[in-house]
Amino acid sequence: MSQQAVNTIEKRFSELHKKTSPEVWNNADELFKLSQQLEKTDIYLARRVMQRVRILQPDRPKIKMHLKRLSDEVALHAKQTQTSTSTEPSTKQSENKKNSEEKNNKLDNFFSKLNNNFSSKKWAQPWVLLLAVPFVLFAFYQLVWAAPRFESRAQLIIQQPDGMATMDPSMALLSGLGVGGNSTADTEIAKAYIHSEDMLNYLQTHNNLKEHYQNGGDVFSRLSSDASIEDLLKFYIDHTTVEIDEASGVIKILVQGFTPEFANTLTQAIVNRAEWYINSIGHQLADAQLQFIRLEHAKVEQRLRDAQKNTLAFQQKNNLLDPEAEGLALQQITYGLEGQIATKSAQLKGLRSTMTEKAPQVVMLASELSALKKQLELERDRLSTQQGTNNNIKNNGTSVSEVLAQFSDLKIELELALKGYTSSEVSLDKARIEAYRQLKYLVVVESATLPQDNKYPTTLYNILLFAALQLMLFGIGKIVLATVKELR
Repeated sequence: MSQQAVNTIEKRFSELHKKTSPEVWNNADELFKLSQQLEKTDIYLARRVMQRVRILQPDRPKIKMHLKRLSDEVALHAKQTQTSTSTEPSTKQSENKKNSEEKNNKLDNFFSKLNNNFSSKKWAQPWVLLLAVPFVLFAFYQLVWAAPRFESRAQLIIQQPDGMATMDPSMALLSGLGVGGNSTADTEIAKAYIHSEDMLNYLQTHNNLKEHYQNGGDVFSRLSSDASIEDLLKFYIDHTTVEIDEASGVIKILVQGFTPEFANTLTQAIVNRAEWYINSIGHQLADAQLQFIRLEHAKVEQRLRDAQKNTLAFQQKNNLLDPEAEGLALQQITYGLEGQIATKSAQLKGLRSTMTEKAPQVVMLASELSALKKQLELERDRLSTQQGTNNNIKNNGTSVSEVLAQFSDLKIELELALKGYTSSEVSLDKARIEAYRQLKYLVVVESATLPQDNKYPTTLYNILLFAALQLMLFGIGKIVLATVKELR
């Protein structure tokens, strides 16, 4: 083939490129169809287009086969043209020129139809239906339609009173003050109460939470009009976040609302109710513990009073201030009389050795000794017998030893009651300290804030995430379809 023929083919190929849309020109399947159409009218241009198809998809055996066939037909057609061109008259050349112009007109009509068909079908392509349309709709919702949500913030911490500052250090150590409690459990209790139905009922009563969630926002972000209490609780939990810092124990409450004022009001209501709850459960536990200790202390105190009354009644009954002292005094009197009798007996024996029985001194000393012996017998009877006397004590026919035994029992009972009362007083003081130690208070670190800018929806993040998910799912779908086609 001459260089002039090659240039002519390249010129027609360039004109074809200009008339063809970029979508068709870069699509191997569309160019393959175009080559088949051109094969009937212009075999040289058809082979050139097939070469373009091979460049776009070099690995397809079908394209190689068609390109080889077109090359063979071009070679055969070139031989026939060389044998006939020498005998053809000049009128034939003008006729060929006219035919060439008609071919070009036909090609123009063909490519215009092809471009129109491709343009009419491009919106029905899978990537348009599965990627572009959903992405545009979602972006429109995020940028234009989605209602803003404002977030108010508050920070709290649960603290215990410092008992070490008001107590003796040894007493505080004995009672356990200064030892840290389970703050993690307290913060988890506060979080559970904030997300509980009791808190929801309180907020519904004082802030009409359901009306705000149903009337605010857009159709996709608001609460449905026929929502149940369970749906309302789930919606409330989704829009109320409670974060706990494990290191410091700070509780952060993040509340969303469709208006900044409502978000601030709702956060303040949650803080006030949570503070009431934490303080109330601490006082309830302390009161219950103290109530039990007070009842036990009252029993011990009553026992002590009964022992005191019994002892006093016994003393009044026997006309004794201290029976033990009275008994000791009687014993001392008895021992003193025995000593005097022994002394008088020795003196009497000495006088009888030198004097007669009728001597005045002997008679007087014998009389004194006889009186001392009678008094000794009387004192011994007072200690051991049940004979009543009216000299020093009135025991109502009861011996002094029995009185002492009864008084000893009463005294032991009184001492035991007194010891029990003392222990009970210590236990009561410890219970008061322990109850004071267990009291917990919710301290506000940061009051409820009034937001100025909406935090939700996060438009850019949502759009990018949606696009990433779309591309991932579309790619997975393409891989599955390609696998199915390959298996067929």
